[in-house]
Amino acid sequence: MVNHQRDIASLQLPIYIIGAGGIVNAAHLPAYMLAGFHVAGICDIDPSKAYTTAERFGIKEVFASPEELLKQLPANAVIDIAVPGPALIPLLEQLPDGAPVLLQKPMGEDVESAKKILEICKRKNLHAAVNFQLRYAPFILEVKRMMAEGLLGDINDIEVNVNVYTPWHLWDFLMKSPRVEILYHSIHYIDLVRHILGNPVSVYAKSTKHPSMPALASVRSNIIMDYGDMIRANILTNHCHNYGTPKQQSYIKFEGTKGAVLINFGALINYPRGEADSFEYVFLEDGKEPVWQEKKIEGSWFPHAFIGTMEQVMLAAAGKIEKPDNAVEDCIYTMACTEAAYMSCQQGGIQLNELI
Repeated sequence: MVNHQRDIASLQLPIYIIGAGGIVNAAHLPAYMLAGFHVAGICDIDPSKAYTTAERFGIKEVFASPEELLKQLPANAVIDIAVPGPALIPLLEQLPDGAPVLLQKPMGEDVESAKKILEICKRKNLHAAVNFQLRYAPFILEVKRMMAEGLLGDINDIEVNVNVYTPWHLWDFLMKSPRVEILYHSIHYIDLVRHILGNPVSVYAKSTKHPSMPALASVRSNIIMDYGDMIRANILTNHCHNYGTPKQQSYIKFEGTKGAVLINFGALINYPRGEADSFEYVFLEDGKEPVWQEKKIEGSWFPHAFIGTMEQVMLAAAGKIEKPDNAVEDCIYTMACTEAAYMSCQQGGIQLNELI
């Protein structure tokens, strides 16, 4: 989106945030500051967090509770709900009809809760979107620009490979969650593949635990999204590579009939400090050897991609677009793919004793 649209949205639509946790401080608010959005108020179930965050980012109003915040919303407010999945449904029921709202991902903890969220949003006519922000990362926007200009041809291969050490202990609620890696991490890649290729025919997956993190449900995943015989879409993640940073890696590769892109995204390496991204691309030319080139991309996944998710809600609320690109009506399919992955994990593969 061009900057003048951001300026219009930020002047007209104040943002009110429910939740003042780590992701709000590390990504939401830094992104909104970069975009020039106006955050008018905030609350949290722990008031001290709300006051600390408000002081840090210059937010004028701090509310004692979500209920108090919602009672005092101005008519043109945009609501950013940044709370864990189980808390989404009761909060949605309290929103004024027709309100623009950005929901923290995931869209509930499973496909049934996602369906309930979708039903509430439709019944209350909410301009509701989900914070699947990877699709708006600057390096992904550049891939989409290349695709729109026909530079990559038809995409026939997407591969995500993550081999890092993730300090899962930073998120206490995950210790009790029956679903971890796919629901809270690989879901980003599932959403990205869907965003580029559309909905898959089916999903195959296996998600596993690790001896060093036995309290967690799963920390490594293999996911295949089935798009037929001519397109490959694979997601491979390992969050337990605790052998130093030299061999850690995290990349997204796109291959098309005319060119390819390799994005090394550094946000996950040496987390939360992170490392620099790189963006490499190649175009096929008849009679010439392929030559890879590197392009400097301004901004990264964190926090810059969080501009895009909120911007979509603002543009829809301002009547600039019909509905957010990341609307709940679209994101329900990301949740369906995630549910399919977990079902595939349970069903397992073909056992050898069935064959011999």
